[in-house]
Amino acid sequence: MADYNAPQKDWYLILGACPTDDLQVLKQKYQKLVLMFHPDKQRPDVSEEEAEQHLQRFIDIDQAWKILSNEESRNEYNLQLRACELKQSWPVDAHITLDDMNWDYETECYSYTCRCGGEFILEKDETQEVETVVCCDSCSLSIEVKKVGLEDSFCDSCPIKSHKEGSW
Repeated sequence: MADYNAPQKDWYLILGACPTDDLQVLKQKYQKLVLMFHPDKQRPDVSEEEAEQHLQRFIDIDQAWKILSNEESRNEYNLQLRACELKQSWPVDAHITLDDMNWDYETECYSYTCRCGGEFILEKDETQEVETVVCCDSCSLSIEVKKVGLEDSFCDSCPIKSHKEGSW
């Protein structure tokens, strides 16, 4: 789960849980659902199609538990959900590209001046995403930054390929 694209499945929904539930609550919901959908627990009169649906649901429940029961993977998944929420509902005041931003060699991050005088700051590791919503550090404005015109190969000190080639 390294990329921050929208998650394919809502693991909380699959378990009937919410992000604020603690591990014990998640475990109880998981155990209840696993007993309901386990292939060995199915009635003999279940149709083949229904049995296949139950098996798929069982697999999804198991995957949801694996992701949400591990603190690291749960945090990563929660970040994915939050990024997806921001992209869907956050009011974006401007659309820019990384080429429009200023690269700071000392802090190794991009910055863009907000109309309020504050800064939109994008860390080097956040540039791996195709698009990112960045909030101003002093007001409520946000911008969407798209990774356009950059190659995948980066030099050691700066992720802009043209800097590596000395054309800046």
